[in-house]
Amino acid sequence: MIEIGNKIDTNFLIKKVKDGQEIEQPFSALLDRPTIVSVYMKNNTGSCDKQTASLAEYASWFAERGYQLIALSKDTCGSHKKYADKQGISFSLLSDPEHAFAKATDSMVEKKMYGKVYEAPSRSAFVIDADGTILAVIEKVNTKAHAEELKELVESL
Repeated sequence: MIEIGNKIDTNFLIKKVKDGQEIEQPFSALLDRPTIVSVYMKNNTGSCDKQTASLAEYASWFAERGYQLIALSKDTCGSHKKYADKQGISFSLLSDPEHAFAKATDSMVEKKMYGKVYEAPSRSAFVIDADGTILAVIEKVNTKAHAEELKELVESL
């Protein structure tokens, strides 16, 4: 996992959905202010729904404090569009099927499911400054109270 104070390589392409539109751009283009990136696994799954719903409830709180809020998973932009409508999500959802963000933040981990071992992004959150510097990290997200843990983190910065 990348350490606080280090910069990530932001020159990878990412697809985002914002206000129902799909846009592909370098990740660096998203960093116009301090940004919170919350990594989740898959749309329409129990824990992930709790995680994103928590963020949606407090999205305006983060915006009022100058933070951009982003949630990222491997889901397609088409899936994200439907998911944003269903969940009432007003912040950006990023599609990262190649795990470029997890590779940039050194947050790929070994997981096990049904006896199979595989590599996947950790369910984590990052506060990133506009220049790509990592300001804070939550290595293991509390899906039920994710926004609350992020609020505490932001207030401590």
